Amino acid sequence: MELSPLRVFMTIASEHSFSRAADKLGRTQPAVSLALQRLEAELGEKLLDRSAKDVMLTDAGRTVLEYARRFQNLEGEMQNAIAELRDHSSGRLTIGANESTALYLLRDIERYRELYPKVKVQVRRSFSSRIPSEIVDGNLELGVISYEPRDERLAARVVFTDSLAFVVSPRHRLAKRRETPISDLGEETFIAHNVISPYRDIVVRVFRERGIRLNMEIEMPTIETIRRLVEDDRGVAFLPRMCVEREIAEKRLVAVRVPEIDVERKIYMVQPAKRAVSYAAEAFLKLVTG
Repeated sequence: MELSPLRVFMTIASEHSFSRAADKLGRTQPAVSLALQRLEAELGEKLLDRSAKDVMLTDAGRTVLEYARRFQNLEGEMQNAIAELRDHSSGRLTIGANESTALYLLRDIERYRELYPKVKVQVRRSFSSRIPSEIVDGNLELGVISYEPRDERLAARVVFTDSLAFVVSPRHRLAKRRETPISDLGEETFIAHNVISPYRDIVVRVFRERGIRLNMEIEMPTIETIRRLVEDDRGVAFLPRMCVEREIAEKRLVAVRVPEIDVERKIYMVQPAKRAVSYAAEAFLKLVTG
């Protein structure tokens, strides 16, 4: 099977239109339609439902699209490998991270870019729970997550140790304290991150074990929105310390120690265990791990 018809199919699927796909590919619409028909004939399956107003994938189409993306990733790996054979400082580095762990990468990416200015660096934001499977499937070279994946196909090492910080507004009643017992937090309104994580589970479990009410009536999708609400004294929050260090230093937030929740938060760099990484990724790993 040739890759060209698969590229045409992927473009139609992403554009949801034959005409837009033709424009993007620089081909005529009849040529695009013919390429798709030949692919469908070769596979013996209809890939698109043409009866709908917008182009829609059939079940077979969704399956083929998933494999086509893998083929595209493998093609990209091949092109990167060839470029790296010619020039070790060229190529592409693709790292997966969620909102908070992406902050950890900033300093190292800045140093990496100084050393390897020709390497294109792409940080893809993803749910932390999905990053290990993305690495296994070859969609990512490296990942940065806050838990150790239990998968023999992956290798992980600790590259940074963070902690959970209990933060309040400078106007909050607890802002003058250096620490406060968990028993004083039963009436507080917590601004929670609505992404499931091991550290959220720890906080919930500790409150439950001590019989303290945990009022999480407000949940937000990003750490940035949580920070702003806490700064405005709309509630309190447990957040990764590295995500609030600047706000604490600028006195826009106050960190108050809660002895019962003194939790370290390890940051892991994850890579394939048996598949070789690119020269670009190898150089980044050496930079990060020293």
